[in-house]
Amino acid sequence: MAKDVVKTKIQADGLRYKVKEGGSPFASAGDFQAGTMSCFLCGKHRPRNTLKTRRLLGKAQHVCAPSCKEAEEAARAKSSPSSTTTATA
Repeated sequence: MAKDVVKTKIQADGLRYKVKEGGSPFASAGDFQAGTMSCFLCGKHRPRNTLKTRRLLGKAQHVCAPSCKEAEEAARAKSSPSSTTTATA
């Protein structure tokens, strides 16, 4: 299952791609606020309402709440609801 090699050339007008989806993967939620921000500690983009502000290196930085590990587990559980099965002994 090798991917096809796609070669691109810079055209005379400076464009490289003939077909490319426009826009940003980080859609904004409103005019003033961005929809997502990156966590200062782990670097992953998360919705702003899932981040908290902590004072790091003398500045207020946005980090995952309650922690990066727990936020990752919550995101993984949300994306695959079948992983929450209960075992009987």
